[in-house]
Amino acid sequence: MTETSPAPGHPAAFLDRDGVINVDVGYPHRIDTFRFIPGAPEAIRTLNQAGLRVVVVSNQSGVARGLFTEDTVGLFNQHIADSLARHDARIDAFYFCPYHPDAVVERYRADHPERKPHPGMITRAARELNLDLTRSFLIGDRDTDIQAATAAGIPGYLFKGDNLFSFLNGIPLQTFFQHV
Repeated sequence: MTETSPAPGHPAAFLDRDGVINVDVGYPHRIDTFRFIPGAPEAIRTLNQAGLRVVVVSNQSGVARGLFTEDTVGLFNQHIADSLARHDARIDAFYFCPYHPDAVVERYRADHPERKPHPGMITRAARELNLDLTRSFLIGDRDTDIQAATAAGIPGYLFKGDNLFSFLNGIPLQTFFQHV
């Protein structure tokens, strides 16, 4: 009897949401204030076409601060997904952490292992979606995003530009397909 190796997981691009996909207007949650970061739909479509799973990992402390609910986050994420579909682009999964150590809403007061800079959202997504972290990376706009990537053992790229598609062109995507 021959023993077979488990099928390798999928490579993934983890993206922070606010400031990477959509313009960060300060706790974005209202659909009427939603705007894509320039180049975001094109960048996400490029990642889709390259065969990477695209996974959003986002701290949403506005929930802990009582500014909006988890349902509101879900509706905002669905709006992003619907808007991307009009550009032939897709997010494979959205993960968010509503916790904050100084939460106003008691049930969300915690330094939760999924709150970046902790790697919990990344590692949970890898388990649930069969992702190969050795062939994955993260793009974020804050140091805590990069710290979470480092803690998960993946490269992190700090986006401080104004066009995500242009930024993505500087990342050697082919390197994430070399390990099998």
